[in-house]
Amino acid sequence: MRKNNQYYLRKAHRWLGVTIGIQFIFWTVSGIYFSWTDIDEIHGDHFIDPPKKMVSIPSLNIADSTLKISEMALRIIEDHPYLWVNDSILLDAATGDVKQGVTQQEAEQIAQTYVKDDFRIKSSMLITDVNEHHEYRGKPLPAWAIHFDGDEALTAYVVQKDGSFQRVRHRAWRWFDFLWMTHTMDYEARDDFNNLLLRAFSLFGLLTVASGFVLFFITTKKKRKKKK
Repeated sequence: MRKNNQYYLRKAHRWLGVTIGIQFIFWTVSGIYFSWTDIDEIHGDHFIDPPKKMVSIPSLNIADSTLKISEMALRIIEDHPYLWVNDSILLDAATGDVKQGVTQQEAEQIAQTYVKDDFRIKSSMLITDVNEHHEYRGKPLPAWAIHFDGDEALTAYVVQKDGSFQRVRHRAWRWFDFLWMTHTMDYEARDDFNNLLLRAFSLFGLLTVASGFVLFFITTKKKRKKKK
């Protein structure tokens, strides 16, 4: 009976190890990567040089007198002030006229204003839809994706509706994002720590360790008996 119990325990331990072994490697590799990287560099802060320009805003005479303002933010497009009103309308701060989003040329100028002068624009394109794995997921659309020259494969994103600069993405961030996905085991949205797959593998890992300890004590006890 003891032999049979030990046999089945060894077999269960072996198959548990094979089942979660690859995931353990991903957890270890991603953990090492996270601990050796600077999160500010992953965010791309070293590529950004925020503009320090100041503009004057004249008295605004909004043509639509029925417009009720709940929130308003300043946008600077080609050195000209605009107002982003109620998260829906872009107004010229000088005339009150409605502007229908930013053009490709304007988006490139905005991106170049934020990104350091060391980088030059290679190409740009308007994106209207992204999937859950895209590096721009969860942000306002449509948006201009502005690609820069260089080994970092740097891309900046500017919202088409209001000209707001959103973020930059680069090669190191993409590696981080991939490893983060393998670490959380959320292969859809990346950030769900409560997914069933992660819970199951965590339990399997606990069972694997526990069975290893049990086997250690069983074999140690057996060796002691043989010596006696």
